[in-house]
Amino acid sequence: MIQFANRIQPLASNVFADMDRAKAQARNNGKDIIDLSLGSSDLPVAEHIIQVIEKALHDRTTHGYLLYNGTREFRETAAKWYSDRFGIAVDPDTEVLQLIGSQEGTAHLPLAILNPGDFALLLDPGYPSHAGGVYLAGGQIYPMPLLAQKQFLPVFADIPDSVLSQAKMMVLSYPHNPTTATATLSFFQEAVAFCREHNLVLVHDFPYVDMFFEEAEPPPSILQADPDKTISIEFFTLSKSYNMGGFRIGFAIGNQEIIKALRQIKAVVDFNQYLGILNGAIAALSGSSECVAETVKTFQTRRDALIAALHNIGWEVAKPQATMYLWAKLPELWHKSSVEFCTQLVHETGVALSPGSGFGKSGEGYVRFALVQEPAVLELAATKISEFLQSVSSKQ
Repeated sequence: MIQFANRIQPLASNVFADMDRAKAQARNNGKDIIDLSLGSSDLPVAEHIIQVIEKALHDRTTHGYLLYNGTREFRETAAKWYSDRFGIAVDPDTEVLQLIGSQEGTAHLPLAILNPGDFALLLDPGYPSHAGGVYLAGGQIYPMPLLAQKQFLPVFADIPDSVLSQAKMMVLSYPHNPTTATATLSFFQEAVAFCREHNLVLVHDFPYVDMFFEEAEPPPSILQADPDKTISIEFFTLSKSYNMGGFRIGFAIGNQEIIKALRQIKAVVDFNQYLGILNGAIAALSGSSECVAETVKTFQTRRDALIAALHNIGWEVAKPQATMYLWAKLPELWHKSSVEFCTQLVHETGVALSPGSGFGKSGEGYVRFALVQEPAVLELAATKISEFLQSVSSKQ
Protein backbone atom coordinates (compact mmCIF):
# COMPACT_ATOMS: atom_id res chain seq x y z
CA MET A 1 0.00 0.00 0.00
CA ILE A 2 1.33 3.45 -0.92
CA GLN A 3 2.17 5.60 2.09
CA PHE A 4 1.74 9.34 1.56
CA ALA A 5 3.26 12.18 3.54
CA ASN A 6 1.37 13.30 6.63
CA ARG A 7 1.46 16.89 5.38
CA ILE A 8 -1.24 16.25 2.78
CA GLN A 9 -3.79 14.93 5.27
CA PRO A 10 -5.15 18.39 6.19
CA LEU A 11 -5.59 19.10 2.47
CA ALA A 12 -8.12 16.31 1.94
CA SER A 13 -11.10 18.66 2.29
CA ASN A 14 -11.51 21.89 0.34
CA VAL A 15 -14.61 24.07 0.23
CA PHE A 16 -14.46 24.57 -3.53
CA ALA A 17 -13.78 20.89 -4.29
CA ASP A 18 -16.59 19.80 -1.97
CA MET A 19 -19.09 22.11 -3.64
CA ASP A 20 -17.84 21.07 -7.07
CA ARG A 21 -18.82 17.49 -6.28
CA ALA A 22 -22.22 18.61 -4.99
CA LYS A 23 -22.80 20.66 -8.15
CA ALA A 24 -21.84 17.73 -10.36
CA GLN A 25 -24.28 15.45 -8.57
CA ALA A 26 -27.09 18.00 -8.87
CA ARG A 27 -26.31 18.47 -12.57
CA ASN A 28 -26.39 14.70 -13.09
CA ASN A 29 -29.80 14.69 -11.45
CA GLY A 30 -31.07 17.14 -14.06
CA LYS A 31 -30.75 20.44 -12.21
CA ASP A 32 -29.74 23.63 -14.02
CA ILE A 33 -26.94 25.06 -11.90
CA ILE A 34 -26.80 28.70 -10.83
CA ASP A 35 -23.26 28.76 -9.55
CA LEU A 36 -22.64 31.43 -6.91
CA SER A 37 -20.08 29.34 -5.03
CA LEU A 38 -16.82 30.31 -6.74
CA GLY A 39 -15.33 33.82 -6.92
CA SER A 40 -14.30 33.46 -10.56
CA SER A 41 -15.39 36.51 -12.52
CA ASP A 42 -17.67 35.89 -15.48
CA LEU A 43 -16.74 39.26 -17.01
CA PRO A 44 -14.46 39.54 -20.07
CA VAL A 45 -10.88 40.74 -20.13
CA ALA A 46 -10.58 44.17 -21.75
CA GLU A 47 -9.88 44.04 -25.47
CA HIS A 48 -6.65 46.07 -25.33
CA ILE A 49 -5.19 43.46 -22.96
CA ILE A 50 -6.29 40.56 -25.15
CA GLN A 51 -4.75 42.18 -28.23
CA VAL A 52 -1.34 42.39 -26.57
CA ILE A 53 -1.45 38.73 -25.51
CA GLU A 54 -2.68 37.67 -28.95
CA LYS A 55 0.20 39.50 -30.63
CA ALA A 56 2.70 37.70 -28.40
CA LEU A 57 1.30 34.29 -29.35
CA HIS A 58 2.60 34.78 -32.90
CA ASP A 59 6.06 35.84 -31.68
CA ARG A 60 8.30 32.77 -31.39
CA THR A 61 10.66 34.57 -29.04
CA THR A 62 7.97 34.46 -26.33
CA HIS A 63 7.54 30.68 -26.42
CA GLY A 64 10.49 29.57 -24.29
CA TYR A 65 11.20 29.50 -20.58
CA LEU A 66 11.06 32.91 -18.94
CA LEU A 67 13.84 33.46 -16.39
CA TYR A 68 13.84 36.09 -13.67
CA ASN A 69 15.59 38.81 -15.68
CA GLY A 70 12.94 38.44 -18.37
CA THR A 71 10.31 39.68 -15.90
CA ARG A 72 12.00 43.04 -15.32
CA GLU A 73 9.66 45.15 -17.46
CA PHE A 74 6.70 43.66 -15.61
CA ARG A 75 8.34 44.32 -12.24
CA GLU A 76 9.06 47.92 -13.24
CA THR A 77 5.43 48.36 -14.29
CA ALA A 78 4.14 46.86 -11.05
CA ALA A 79 6.44 49.07 -8.99
CA LYS A 80 5.28 52.20 -10.83
CA TRP A 81 1.63 51.18 -10.54
CA TYR A 82 2.04 50.73 -6.79
CA SER A 83 4.00 53.97 -6.28
CA ASP A 84 1.47 55.97 -8.29
CA ARG A 85 -1.38 54.41 -6.32
CA PHE A 86 -0.03 54.57 -2.77
CA GLY A 87 2.80 57.10 -2.88
CA ILE A 88 5.51 54.74 -1.66
CA ALA A 89 8.69 54.15 -3.67
CA VAL A 90 9.38 50.54 -4.71
CA ASP A 91 12.60 49.04 -6.08
CA PRO A 92 11.61 46.71 -8.95
CA ASP A 93 14.85 44.73 -8.61
CA THR A 94 14.66 43.90 -4.91
CA GLU A 95 11.10 44.58 -3.71
CA VAL A 96 8.88 43.09 -6.44
CA LEU A 97 8.35 39.48 -7.48
CA GLN A 98 6.16 38.23 -10.34
CA LEU A 99 3.85 35.36 -9.36
CA ILE A 100 1.67 32.82 -11.15
CA GLY A 101 -1.33 34.28 -9.34
CA SER A 102 -1.18 35.60 -5.79
CA GLN A 103 -2.44 32.24 -4.46
CA GLU A 104 0.82 30.67 -5.61
CA GLY A 105 2.76 33.27 -3.63
CA THR A 106 0.73 33.06 -0.44
CA ALA A 107 0.87 29.24 -0.51
CA HIS A 108 4.65 29.14 -1.09
CA LEU A 109 5.67 31.86 1.36
CA PRO A 110 5.32 29.71 4.53
CA LEU A 111 8.00 27.40 3.10
CA ALA A 112 10.39 30.33 3.30
CA ILE A 113 9.39 31.48 6.80
CA LEU A 114 8.25 28.54 8.93
CA ASN A 115 10.18 25.69 10.42
CA PRO A 116 8.17 22.59 11.38
CA GLY A 117 6.10 23.37 14.48
CA ASP A 118 6.19 27.15 14.08
CA PHE A 119 2.86 28.97 14.31
CA ALA A 120 1.22 31.10 11.65
CA LEU A 121 -1.56 33.43 12.78
CA LEU A 122 -4.40 33.22 10.26
CA LEU A 123 -7.82 34.82 9.91
CA ASP A 124 -10.76 32.55 10.76
CA PRO A 125 -12.66 32.45 8.47
CA GLY A 126 -10.08 32.99 5.78
CA TYR A 127 -8.99 32.00 2.30
CA PRO A 128 -8.17 28.26 2.16
CA SER A 129 -4.76 28.53 0.46
CA HIS A 130 -3.42 30.52 3.41
CA ALA A 131 -3.88 27.48 5.62
CA GLY A 132 -2.75 25.07 2.92
CA GLY A 133 0.65 26.69 2.61
CA VAL A 134 1.21 26.48 6.36
CA TYR A 135 0.33 22.78 6.40
CA LEU A 136 2.76 22.08 3.55
CA ALA A 137 5.51 23.85 5.49
CA GLY A 138 4.85 21.71 8.57
CA GLY A 139 3.63 24.69 10.55
CA GLN A 140 0.85 25.03 13.09
CA ILE A 141 -2.13 27.35 12.64
CA TYR A 142 -3.51 29.65 15.28
CA PRO A 143 -6.91 30.82 14.00
CA MET A 144 -7.76 34.42 14.85
CA PRO A 145 -11.60 34.46 15.09
CA LEU A 146 -13.42 37.11 13.08
CA LEU A 147 -16.72 38.02 14.71
CA ALA A 148 -19.48 40.35 13.55
CA GLN A 149 -19.43 42.27 16.84
CA LYS A 150 -15.74 43.05 16.22
CA GLN A 151 -16.39 44.12 12.58
CA PHE A 152 -14.70 40.89 11.48
CA LEU A 153 -11.29 42.14 12.62
CA PRO A 154 -8.95 40.00 14.76
CA VAL A 155 -8.24 40.98 18.35
CA PHE A 156 -4.47 40.75 18.73
CA ALA A 157 -4.62 40.92 22.52
CA ASP A 158 -6.46 37.58 22.58
CA ILE A 159 -3.53 35.65 21.09
CA PRO A 160 -1.89 33.58 23.86
CA ASP A 161 1.74 34.26 24.80
CA SER A 162 2.46 30.55 24.40
CA VAL A 163 1.47 30.83 20.72
CA LEU A 164 3.30 34.09 20.14
CA SER A 165 6.53 32.61 21.46
CA GLN A 166 6.41 30.06 18.63
CA ALA A 167 4.85 32.27 15.92
CA LYS A 168 6.72 33.49 12.84
CA MET A 169 4.07 35.08 10.63
CA MET A 170 0.64 36.71 10.55
CA VAL A 171 -1.60 36.74 7.48
CA LEU A 172 -4.22 39.45 6.95
CA SER A 173 -6.45 40.14 3.94
CA TYR A 174 -8.70 43.21 3.67
CA PRO A 175 -11.09 43.77 1.97
CA HIS A 176 -11.79 40.32 3.28
CA ASN A 177 -12.91 37.13 1.61
CA PRO A 178 -15.33 35.73 2.71
CA THR A 179 -16.77 38.24 5.22
CA THR A 180 -16.43 41.32 2.90
CA ALA A 181 -15.09 43.32 5.88
CA THR A 182 -12.77 46.28 5.34
CA ALA A 183 -9.93 47.56 7.50
CA THR A 184 -8.62 51.05 8.22
CA LEU A 185 -5.07 52.32 8.07
CA SER A 186 -5.10 52.66 11.85
CA PHE A 187 -5.89 48.94 12.15
CA PHE A 188 -2.95 48.15 9.87
CA GLN A 189 -0.71 50.39 11.96
CA GLU A 190 -1.78 48.42 15.03
CA ALA A 191 -0.97 45.19 13.19
CA VAL A 192 2.48 46.43 12.16
CA ALA A 193 3.30 47.51 15.72
CA PHE A 194 2.13 44.13 17.06
CA CYS A 195 4.17 42.16 14.55
CA ARG A 196 7.28 44.23 15.20
CA GLU A 197 6.90 43.65 18.93
CA HIS A 198 6.67 39.90 18.43
CA ASN A 199 9.11 39.57 15.52
CA LEU A 200 6.49 38.35 13.04
CA VAL A 201 6.48 38.60 9.27
CA LEU A 202 3.31 40.46 8.31
CA VAL A 203 1.64 39.15 5.15
CA HIS A 204 -1.21 41.01 3.48
CA ASP A 205 -3.17 39.34 0.69
CA PHE A 206 -4.74 42.20 -1.31
CA PRO A 207 -6.74 40.79 -4.25
CA TYR A 208 -9.61 43.26 -3.78
CA VAL A 209 -7.52 46.43 -3.92
CA ASP A 210 -9.88 47.88 -6.55
CA MET A 211 -13.10 46.14 -5.56
CA PHE A 212 -14.71 48.78 -3.36
CA PHE A 213 -17.99 50.52 -3.98
CA GLU A 214 -18.97 54.17 -4.24
CA GLU A 215 -19.87 54.62 -0.56
CA ALA A 216 -16.51 53.23 0.64
CA GLU A 217 -13.07 54.73 1.10
CA PRO A 218 -10.24 53.22 -0.99
CA PRO A 219 -8.71 50.30 0.95
CA PRO A 220 -5.27 51.04 2.42
CA SER A 221 -2.12 49.08 1.65
CA ILE A 222 -0.26 47.40 4.51
CA LEU A 223 2.89 49.19 3.31
CA GLN A 224 1.27 52.53 4.11
CA ALA A 225 1.55 51.37 7.72
CA ASP A 226 5.06 50.02 7.10
CA PRO A 227 6.48 52.38 4.44
CA ASP A 228 10.07 51.28 5.07
CA LYS A 229 8.97 47.69 4.44
CA THR A 230 10.59 46.48 7.65
CA ILE A 231 8.45 43.34 8.18
CA SER A 232 5.75 43.31 5.51
CA ILE A 233 4.93 41.75 2.16
CA GLU A 234 1.77 42.35 0.13
CA PHE A 235 0.24 40.19 -2.60
CA PHE A 236 -1.63 41.47 -5.64
CA THR A 237 -3.46 39.75 -8.49
CA LEU A 238 -5.00 40.72 -11.82
CA SER A 239 -7.73 38.09 -11.38
CA LYS A 240 -10.33 40.39 -9.83
CA SER A 241 -9.70 43.92 -11.09
CA TYR A 242 -8.98 42.83 -14.68
CA ASN A 243 -10.97 39.54 -14.80
CA MET A 244 -7.77 37.63 -15.62
CA GLY A 245 -8.26 34.71 -13.21
CA GLY A 246 -7.52 32.08 -15.83
CA PHE A 247 -4.32 33.82 -16.91
CA ARG A 248 -2.76 33.27 -13.46
CA ILE A 249 -0.77 36.47 -13.06
CA GLY A 250 0.04 38.34 -9.85
CA PHE A 251 2.91 39.88 -7.94
CA ALA A 252 4.28 40.56 -4.48
CA ILE A 253 5.75 43.81 -3.15
CA GLY A 254 7.54 44.19 0.15
CA ASN A 255 10.59 43.70 2.32
CA GLN A 256 13.53 42.77 0.12
CA GLU A 257 14.69 39.89 2.32
CA ILE A 258 11.22 38.33 2.30
CA ILE A 259 10.99 38.83 -1.46
CA LYS A 260 14.39 37.20 -1.89
CA ALA A 261 13.38 34.19 0.23
CA LEU A 262 10.15 33.70 -1.71
CA ARG A 263 12.09 33.95 -4.98
CA GLN A 264 14.36 31.13 -3.77
CA ILE A 265 11.32 28.90 -3.16
CA LYS A 266 9.87 29.75 -6.57
CA ALA A 267 13.17 28.95 -8.30
CA VAL A 268 12.79 25.34 -7.19
CA VAL A 269 9.11 25.04 -8.09
CA ASP A 270 8.62 26.92 -11.37
CA PHE A 271 10.02 29.33 -13.89
CA ASN A 272 7.69 32.26 -14.52
CA GLN A 273 4.44 32.99 -16.29
CA TYR A 274 4.37 33.07 -20.10
CA LEU A 275 5.84 36.32 -21.42
CA GLY A 276 2.76 37.05 -23.52
CA ILE A 277 0.62 37.06 -20.38
CA LEU A 278 3.14 39.34 -18.66
CA ASN A 279 2.88 41.68 -21.64
CA GLY A 280 -0.90 41.69 -21.23
CA ALA A 281 -0.52 42.42 -17.52
CA ILE A 282 1.83 45.30 -18.33
CA ALA A 283 -0.83 46.71 -20.66
CA ALA A 284 -3.41 46.34 -17.88
CA LEU A 285 -1.38 48.02 -15.13
CA SER A 286 -0.04 50.82 -17.32
CA GLY A 287 -3.19 51.51 -19.34
CA SER A 288 -6.50 53.19 -18.65
CA SER A 289 -8.33 52.12 -15.49
CA GLU A 290 -11.70 52.56 -17.20
CA CYS A 291 -12.14 48.79 -17.55
CA VAL A 292 -11.57 48.38 -13.80
CA ALA A 293 -14.17 51.04 -13.02
CA GLU A 294 -16.68 49.24 -15.28
CA THR A 295 -16.00 45.94 -13.52
CA VAL A 296 -16.56 47.49 -10.09
CA LYS A 297 -19.74 49.19 -11.30
CA THR A 298 -21.04 45.86 -12.58
CA PHE A 299 -20.45 44.12 -9.25
CA GLN A 300 -22.07 46.98 -7.35
CA THR A 301 -25.17 46.67 -9.53
CA ARG A 302 -25.25 42.93 -8.87
CA ARG A 303 -24.73 43.45 -5.14
CA ASP A 304 -27.69 45.80 -4.97
CA ALA A 305 -29.90 43.51 -7.05
CA LEU A 306 -29.20 40.41 -4.97
CA ILE A 307 -29.56 42.17 -1.63
CA ALA A 308 -32.92 43.59 -2.71
CA ALA A 309 -34.05 40.16 -3.93
CA LEU A 310 -33.00 38.46 -0.70
CA HIS A 311 -34.67 41.14 1.40
CA ASN A 312 -37.86 40.60 -0.59
CA ILE A 313 -37.90 36.94 0.46
CA GLY A 314 -37.23 37.87 4.09
CA TRP A 315 -33.49 37.11 4.23
CA GLU A 316 -31.82 40.20 5.67
CA VAL A 317 -28.21 40.52 4.47
CA ALA A 318 -25.79 43.34 5.23
CA LYS A 319 -24.63 45.46 2.30
CA PRO A 320 -20.88 45.00 1.75
CA GLN A 321 -18.71 47.98 0.89
CA ALA A 322 -16.15 45.90 -0.99
CA THR A 323 -15.30 42.57 -2.69
CA MET A 324 -17.54 40.56 -5.03
CA TYR A 325 -19.44 38.60 -2.36
CA LEU A 326 -22.26 38.67 0.14
CA TRP A 327 -21.66 37.13 3.58
CA ALA A 328 -25.01 36.03 4.94
CA LYS A 329 -26.08 34.52 8.23
CA LEU A 330 -28.09 31.36 7.73
CA PRO A 331 -31.86 31.89 7.96
CA GLU A 332 -33.23 31.47 11.49
CA LEU A 333 -35.38 28.53 10.49
CA TRP A 334 -32.29 26.53 9.49
CA HIS A 335 -30.90 24.56 12.42
CA LYS A 336 -28.27 22.43 10.70
CA SER A 337 -24.76 23.21 9.44
CA SER A 338 -23.79 25.53 6.61
CA VAL A 339 -22.49 22.53 4.63
CA GLU A 340 -25.85 20.79 4.96
CA PHE A 341 -27.63 23.98 3.89
CA CYS A 342 -25.51 24.40 0.76
CA THR A 343 -25.59 20.73 -0.15
CA GLN A 344 -29.36 20.45 0.24
CA LEU A 345 -29.93 23.78 -1.54
CA VAL A 346 -27.97 22.80 -4.65
CA HIS A 347 -29.50 19.32 -4.65
CA GLU A 348 -33.08 20.66 -4.58
CA THR A 349 -32.77 23.93 -6.54
CA GLY A 350 -29.47 23.97 -8.45
CA VAL A 351 -28.37 27.12 -6.61
CA ALA A 352 -24.77 26.68 -5.43
CA LEU A 353 -23.34 28.72 -2.53
CA SER A 354 -20.22 28.29 -0.42
CA PRO A 355 -20.68 27.08 3.18
CA GLY A 356 -19.09 29.41 5.70
CA SER A 357 -17.45 26.55 7.60
CA GLY A 358 -15.34 25.80 4.54
CA PHE A 359 -13.40 28.99 5.29
CA GLY A 360 -12.81 28.15 8.95
CA LYS A 361 -14.53 27.24 12.20
CA SER A 362 -15.71 30.82 12.80
CA GLY A 363 -17.44 30.79 9.42
CA GLU A 364 -20.05 28.31 10.61
CA GLY A 365 -23.51 29.82 10.60
CA TYR A 366 -22.87 31.76 7.37
CA VAL A 367 -22.89 31.22 3.62
CA ARG A 368 -21.09 33.16 0.91
CA PHE A 369 -22.71 34.34 -2.32
CA ALA A 370 -20.35 35.15 -5.22
CA LEU A 371 -21.76 37.89 -7.46
CA VAL A 372 -20.73 36.16 -10.67
CA GLN A 373 -24.06 36.16 -12.52
CA GLU A 374 -26.22 38.82 -14.14
CA PRO A 375 -28.88 40.52 -11.96
CA ALA A 376 -31.72 38.57 -13.55
CA VAL A 377 -30.00 35.28 -12.71
CA LEU A 378 -29.30 36.46 -9.15
CA GLU A 379 -32.97 37.34 -8.76
CA LEU A 380 -33.94 33.90 -10.07
CA ALA A 381 -31.59 32.34 -7.51
CA ALA A 382 -33.34 34.29 -4.74
CA THR A 383 -36.70 33.01 -5.96
CA LYS A 384 -35.44 29.42 -5.89
CA ILE A 385 -34.00 29.96 -2.41
CA SER A 386 -37.38 31.30 -1.25
CA GLU A 387 -39.09 28.15 -2.52
CA PHE A 388 -36.47 26.03 -0.76
CA LEU A 389 -36.94 27.85 2.55
CA GLN A 390 -40.73 27.55 2.28
CA SER A 391 -40.30 23.79 1.77
CA VAL A 392 -38.04 23.58 4.82
CA SER A 393 -40.50 25.57 6.90
CA SER A 394 -43.44 23.37 5.92
CA LYS A 395 -41.59 20.28 7.13
CA GLN A 396 -40.89 21.68 10.60
